[in-house]
This record gives sequence, C-alpha cells and structure tokens, in this order.
Amino acid sequence: MKVIIDTNVPVVANGNSPQASPECVRNCARRLNEVTQHGKLVLDDKWLILQEYQNNLRSTGQPGVGDAFLKWVLTNYANPQRCEIVRITPKDYDQTDFQEFPDDPELEGFDRNDRKFVTVAISHPDRPPILQAVDVQWWQMRVALTRSGVQVEFLCQPDIRRILNQ
Repeated sequence: MKVIIDTNVPVVANGNSPQASPECVRNCARRLNEVTQHGKLVLDDKWLILQEYQNNLRSTGQPGVGDAFLKWVLTNYANPQRCEIVRITPKDYDQTDFQEFPDDPELEGFDRNDRKFVTVAISHPDRPPILQAVDVQWWQMRVALTRSGVQVEFLCQPDIRRILNQ
C-alpha cells in the first residue's frame, strides 16, 4: 500500500486537533501505524512535505503517534522499500504552485500549502491515495480532485460532516 499523508493526519493522531473526535484520532493513529509497519510513503523530491511535517510535529522528546511517524519518516526517507520520492516542478513565480497541479477552474482556490500533496499524487505513476483527516476544503473539493485523477481517503468523514453541519 502506497500512500501520501497530509500533515493533518499525524497532527490529529497526536490529539492536537480539537475538532477531531476520539474515533478520528484512533483512525489516524491506526493508519499511520499501518503505513509504518507495512506500507510505503510517497514524498516529493523538493522535501516540501517533509519540511511541513517537521514544522508541525516533533521528532524528539515524548512523542505522540504523529511524532513517532515523523521520526519514522526521517529514518526511512532514503529507504526505497519504505518511501518513494516523486519529482515535482514548482512554478518559477510561486513555490506553492506546481506545473503538474491540475488545470481545473474548480481547484483554483485550493489551499496553496496543500497543492504539494495533490501534485505528488498526480506525478506518481500509481496515483496513490492521499490520506486526509479533518480538513474540510479537501471534502468540499473532492469531486474536482476525483475528476483530476486524485484519490483522497477521508479517515474522519463523520467529523468533516459535523464540522460542515451536513
């Protein structure tokens, strides 16, 4: 199982997201454990995803599940049996936008900080899914993402629906 993991998954697994239910926290922790035990993580060659992980998680001290995931990533990013690196091409004028990002008018407002995850998914030949926890924008743009060939696995659909009052 190859996956891309949005940063909010390990943040939620750490219990650091007040909008996440206990079930959501457990789902995120379970999936992180599955990936670190039996899966393969897909990252970008510019280290943008890894930098975001490092900005939001801790790799030392008393770690939570998400922090332990960061430590695993730092240990395994160069191990091709555990991590795959995909080349992405930032646009010259904007390092948060990418040449590979879908040219879809419905995705024009997609969070620039999350575009790297979509770009990695599209750039990988297997188009692995992106694991997502409680970021409602992903849910709101799921149809456009699917149309562009991006699979998103929502680990906390009940929480997203509750946040959006659906």
